[in-house]
Amino acid sequence: MFSGDLLSVRPLELKFHFEVNKQSSCSMQLTNRTEQYVAFKIKTTNPKRYCVRPNTGIVLPGMTCDVTVTMQAQKEAPPDLQCKDKFLVQSVVVENGATLKDPAPEMFNKVPGKLIEEVKMRVVYLPANPPSPVPEGSEEGSPPRSSSLDNVAQSSFTFEAVSRAFEEPFKDRALQVSSPITKLTEEKGFAIQQNQKLRQELEMLRKDLSRSKQGGFSIMVVLLVGILGILAGYAIKKS
Repeated sequence: MFSGDLLSVRPLELKFHFEVNKQSSCSMQLTNRTEQYVAFKIKTTNPKRYCVRPNTGIVLPGMTCDVTVTMQAQKEAPPDLQCKDKFLVQSVVVENGATLKDPAPEMFNKVPGKLIEEVKMRVVYLPANPPSPVPEGSEEGSPPRSSSLDNVAQSSFTFEAVSRAFEEPFKDRALQVSSPITKLTEEKGFAIQQNQKLRQELEMLRKDLSRSKQGGFSIMVVLLVGILGILAGYAIKKS
């Protein structure tokens, strides 16, 4: 904002969103900083391109005047949207009670002893549809990564890792406990089978001995019966 002795003008840059074959408008505010009537006149270096409403007027003490500047539709855009157009706001004190109609042109004639305040304004063209910024970390032509999906994947991986950490010790303990039990079960089954086999052989020997009453017991038969009896007792004790 420019704070002069007569009028404060804002903004000091007239910004137009430029689009081919379309009008664009912006506004400015002129505020009277004095206790007197102040007349203003707005000029431009390219009057055929812009329409200013109002372009002249009188601002009462402490009051603000809103001005609309319209850029006519252009057939083509300037290179790099660069613009050299400028505006000039002239202001001068007039007699109190002066008419609010358009001030006479001679009010702004520069004569000795007459203060005419001037404020210069530049024109800036802006693209009508500015490109959306590319998210940081993504490459051109590729969609940005979803942080939500990354967080879900990371949480899933963490949950699986924790689950495996809890499951593996229990698996090892189960294997450690089940191995001796399985071994003992197998040994017990084997001992039962051997016991049954020895019992069957002992029974067969007893039958053979009962049939051979005439010849008496031979030493070999007695030894075999004794050995089988010892083995059968050992097997029964172990089972």
